[in-house]
Amino acid sequence: MTRYSRITGTGSYLPPRRLTNADLAAELAAKGVETSDEWIVERTGIRARHFAAPDVTSSDLGMEAAKQALEAAGLQASEIDLIIVATSTPDMVFPSAACILQNKLGIAGCPAFDVQAVCSGFVYALTVADAMIKTGSASKALVIGAEVFSRILDFSDRTTCVLFGDGAGAVVLEASDTPGILASDLHADGKHVGILCVPGSVSGGQVLGDPLLKMDGQAVFKLAVGVLESAARATLSKANLTEADIDWLIPHQANIRIMQSTAKKLKMPFEKVIVTVDEHGNTSAASIPLALDAAVRSGKVKKGDTLMLEGVGGGFTWGAVLLNY
Repeated sequence: MTRYSRITGTGSYLPPRRLTNADLAAELAAKGVETSDEWIVERTGIRARHFAAPDVTSSDLGMEAAKQALEAAGLQASEIDLIIVATSTPDMVFPSAACILQNKLGIAGCPAFDVQAVCSGFVYALTVADAMIKTGSASKALVIGAEVFSRILDFSDRTTCVLFGDGAGAVVLEASDTPGILASDLHADGKHVGILCVPGSVSGGQVLGDPLLKMDGQAVFKLAVGVLESAARATLSKANLTEADIDWLIPHQANIRIMQSTAKKLKMPFEKVIVTVDEHGNTSAASIPLALDAAVRSGKVKKGDTLMLEGVGGGFTWGAVLLNY
């Protein structure tokens, strides 16, 4: 019998501190940086984001999302036999946020590791978990996207610091005899490293380079729209489906304009796109599972729906996953 994997539970968590554009503009004005709600909304579609408290880590956020996903799947943490965390903002250089989260869940023994593909991280992590379940290496996986991007923002750069937020989303992926994940398509092109990066590292107890986020917004936009369309089409082709078979498009929540352009290229009405960027900002690897959980809990996404998840991020990385929910 062919072995497949299906999502059986979703969860998400946002830190309590919510900053509207007006709140952020007031904080930035105190530092001599000028912006406004109108400026941010017009360019990005973002109206608010959440920032974690200074002592809260990615694994803390991921833990809360994981608990919700486990509850939705009707599982105990002890039944999980694989943990993958997608993050660019881990708690430590090492060990992985996944190992730290495993300990917080009170379990031991199963493989636990992080995936670093920035904003495409959740799509990458889901694809890895699917492959491990299909080959019998795991049966019940926790796949989590968790970020504290507020820690790596340059608050003197209004073009980037208004874009990002903190949060976590999680899914439980279980072995199944009916298809859940139908196809995926992953890519990377390292020649674009410079257009979106945090060019710093730790050496000898010192930070080398610059540990804050740098982005060429126009270059990212141009690249993102093209690769998201191609990844979506390649994934559909692998599953022998077309755009008309997609019930919901759940893209990485970076910028409303990128999402609108992608939907247009895929000939999808924008009403079929799940949008949370207005309330969450760009939460990098957490954005897709956050949006998925919001859509499931609001009743938009229902059992049997066909979903296209897709992301693009620093690296440059991109990819898509098509699944039956």
